[in-house]
Amino acid sequence: MTSSYRYRASTPDGQVVEGFVQAATPLTALEELRRQRLYPVDLAPVSGARGAPRQSAMGLAPALALFTRTVATMLGAGVALDRAIVFAASQARHPDVADAALQVHQSVREGASLAGAMARHPAVFSPLTVAMVAGGEESGALDESLVRLAHHLDQLNELRGEVRAALLYPALMAFVSGTGITVLLLFVVPRFAAMIADEGGALPLSTRLLVGAGGLVAGGWWALLLGGALLIAAARSWLAHPGNRQRWHAWRLALPWVGELELKHETSAFARALGMLLKSGRPLLPALRAARATVSNAELGAGLDRAAEAVSHGKPIHVALSGTLPPLATELIAVGEGSGRLDDMCSRVADAYDGEVRRTLRTLVGVIEPAMILLFALVIGFVALAMLQAIYGINTSLL
Repeated sequence: MTSSYRYRASTPDGQVVEGFVQAATPLTALEELRRQRLYPVDLAPVSGARGAPRQSAMGLAPALALFTRTVATMLGAGVALDRAIVFAASQARHPDVADAALQVHQSVREGASLAGAMARHPAVFSPLTVAMVAGGEESGALDESLVRLAHHLDQLNELRGEVRAALLYPALMAFVSGTGITVLLLFVVPRFAAMIADEGGALPLSTRLLVGAGGLVAGGWWALLLGGALLIAAARSWLAHPGNRQRWHAWRLALPWVGELELKHETSAFARALGMLLKSGRPLLPALRAARATVSNAELGAGLDRAAEAVSHGKPIHVALSGTLPPLATELIAVGEGSGRLDDMCSRVADAYDGEVRRTLRTLVGVIEPAMILLFALVIGFVALAMLQAIYGINTSLL
């Protein structure tokens, strides 16, 4: 098992450099530095994944955006790629990004290209990232490609954050409502049923249904949990098959509002990635295949795969994408293809659908909130009605 070591060493021309090296033991770390014609002055193991003081941790996607922007900034300032990667790795706020960056640095030192080194770590650096870096290296504008990539990642993170924030309140309402109903069924209803039974009254249908639901929750909660766990396991097993997963995603796209929201979000991500790759100098077909990696919906992904195959046989891209992307997107892409400004039009498609996603999300949340309030009110109303009917029945029998 390898560990990270921070080193300070002297180069053959007398310059002092700092960095990180991966090795199984300190001795092998020293041997690796000597193999690189570095003369170690100081070598210390890295505690955790970073040698620098740990800053507040963040998610993988924001940390990757920060790493990309840091490297782009340093390259734009004239710093060598080797040093830029080491510094960005020291500032990374996610252990996976930090470890992958250190190994990328080592591969680059051994003569690999930056894109080739990143491609060895697909869990951190996506095919889109690798394609953008490769395009920047080929065009000689790596810093500009990394700036575009960082901007793209920032926009994706911002949109995801807005989606999470918008859905937080409905999720909180669902949790509070579910907790309230569970408390009623577990504690209030059984005591009320026992009180009615002591009085010897006959329970109306609504009260019997309520008592039955309370008994099911109180006495069979373990069966409900077990059934839920088995259902989740069966669903995961079913979705593990690619055909089933694609059918599920196709059905999801057909849902009102939710399917429209997902289609717009995926269209925005794909169009922005395609435009960004084209601006970095990538040819259309490789850019199309790399941008397809941003789409997580299997049904849409299959359509984009078919479109890439059609483009490889000479079909215009807007024709190939027709039926997979929304009509507005394909129309704008057709305009861009005809005018020679496909990259700009893809960016316009992404901006348009980003706005559509935000508007659709606000509409969806505006519908969910009153619907959940109404549902909770109906449940509470049914509980109150069942109790009142039972009490009224007892009073009537006593009279």
